[in-house]
Amino acid sequence: MAISKNYGKMFDIQDLALLRILLQDSRTSLQDMGQEVGLSTTSCWNRIKRLEASGAIQGYTVKVNLAQLGYQDTVIVQVNLESHTDETLYEFGRTLELIPEVVEAYLVSGDYDYYIRIAVKDTRDYERLLREKLYKIPGIRHSKSSFVLRTLKKSDTPFA
Repeated sequence: MAISKNYGKMFDIQDLALLRILLQDSRTSLQDMGQEVGLSTTSCWNRIKRLEASGAIQGYTVKVNLAQLGYQDTVIVQVNLESHTDETLYEFGRTLELIPEVVEAYLVSGDYDYYIRIAVKDTRDYERLLREKLYKIPGIRHSKSSFVLRTLKKSDTPFA
């Protein structure tokens, strides 16, 4: 079963199975992956290299438990800007990149212009971030903050 075309090649069920394994633990050995998906280690290696070359695998990283590092709270901030010029959008995005507590930011359609996910230690830390960083960004017309009470699902892909 093919799911995606990239560089003229189709990705199949075994490619997805390898991706699931790598998403769970990217240090899984080729031998263990081969046993789990029914392929030789060489076939696994070739498929992974093809996924990397196609851009389907963009890199390897670690998962970090932010709470263990002192960032107990996640805040979703919805922002409206006063202007929507290319320059304003570019500068706003560039400024967000400079704020370490901003872990994700999306330019969106709908009632707000941006959804921003922020990691903070507690409510006082969030208040500090608002005063010292977020509210100093020029061009914000309105913002609305919501503290995440519980994460029900978190996935980087729709198939893992």
